[in-house]
This record gives sequence, structure tokens and C-alpha cells, in this order.
Amino acid sequence: MGEGPVSEPEGWAGIGPGDRGTPATEWSRWLAGRVPDPVFPIPGRCRRLVVVAPHPDDEILGVGVTASRFAAAGVDVTVVAVTDGDASHPDSPTLSPHRLAELRVEESRTACSLLGLPGPVRLGLPDGKVREHLDHLTGAVTGIVDDGGPGTLVLATWRGDGHPDHEAVGQAAADACAATGAGLVEYPVWTWHWAAPGDPRVPWGRRRRVVLTDAELEAKRDAVSRFVTQVAPLSESPGDEAILPDWILERLVTREETVFW
Repeated sequence: MGEGPVSEPEGWAGIGPGDRGTPATEWSRWLAGRVPDPVFPIPGRCRRLVVVAPHPDDEILGVGVTASRFAAAGVDVTVVAVTDGDASHPDSPTLSPHRLAELRVEESRTACSLLGLPGPVRLGLPDGKVREHLDHLTGAVTGIVDDGGPGTLVLATWRGDGHPDHEAVGQAAADACAATGAGLVEYPVWTWHWAAPGDPRVPWGRRRRVVLTDAELEAKRDAVSRFVTQVAPLSESPGDEAILPDWILERLVTREETVFW
């Protein structure tokens, strides 16, 4: 997921220390009061799904159950981790970036397996600096997507998600789809933090939802809990704080997953 949204969507004043963003309860009330958005289907001609995650956990937080349903339907699923997430705790006295990367990739493998997904293909780009390697990333994603031929769908973080790594991944995926003819579906992660219900910067008209069953919701919670380096403090020392405390997870682990299609 990354350390936090550090790019600035147009009109966004930024996020200051202690800013907890839009509460999950506000999102729940607003979504419940809307005319229900269409349900996102598994396209009948889809034979391959490529899920592109900026960091090892975005694939589960954003679309873990969505991807799991594709896999259960017999679609060939590839998960791509663009970075190893080694910059989530830059001031940690407990874990080096190298060790943190090892742990985060292993956490992603475990979480993916719980949802019936393969472990991630690692691209190893620098965490927090994906935008500086956009051409390389676009080429890498294009190569992965092109291997699937016709009937390939790409799930990538939304190009307006508010974190530079997430936005770069979305742009690379969009360019790869344009080059190969694959279909593009985007998913928000940090949007739930900085945006507000009805925010005009968010493409709500493109929103499609995946409604989770009780069993799927529990499975997603279990998978997310495996990201131990992110959901719990590494230690009691400054710099080892949890990146995904409960108040963030409340926005991301809900009865519905959202995609923009």
C-alpha cells in the first residue's frame, strides 16, 4: 500500500500529521444511500487476468476477492508486485529495507494462497520511486500482458489514486492495455482516505462493485492479517508504527470491493 498518499490530486490540500481521512462510517452511509452501482461480472471471454499491485498487499486490499473469483472460475491469474514494499518503514530501527522486502513478499505469497491466487511476479522497482521508472514499468507490464493474448484483462490501481506509485502503475497498465488490446479495470486504494463521498474527482459513474459473501469477507480478513509487517507495529520504537491500523483497514476490508470499469 505504501507509506501514504504523497501526490496531490487537483484541488487536494494534502494530508497532514494525524489526519485519519474520511471515516469508514461516512463511506458506508453514502454508498448505502446511492442507487446501487452495477455488479462487476467476470467477462465471459476473459481467459487471463493480470493484477498489478504497486506494493505487496495492494492486490489483496483492493481486489483480493475479485481476483479470487476469477481464479475460481478457471481464469488464469497472474499477480504482479511492482515493488517489494521496502520503504514502508524508512526509519525503522528493527528491520532493514532488505529484510522488510523479504518479509513483505512472503506475506503477499501467503495472503494470495489463502485466496486461491498465485504468488506475485516481482518486478523489483524502487518503492516510492516508481514514477521515475515509468517507461521500464510500462515495458514490463506490456510484456506480461502480451503473453496472454486475446481475452486478457488487467486490474491495476486507479490513475488518480493519490499515491505516486499507485498512479504510475495505473498509467503503465493503461499504456500496456492500449498497446496490446487487453481490457483495463482500475481499483482505488488510497482514494478512500483523501476523497469524500461524492467527490467529483473520483469517477463514480464508472464504479462497479463486487459484493462479498460472509465467507469471502472472512477469507479476506484472514488474508489481510498475514501482512504482519503492515498491520501491527514492528516494535514499540518510533519508526516501527503500523502502516495499516484498524481505522485504515475499516475502509478497505468491507462488504464490497470497488473497481472502475
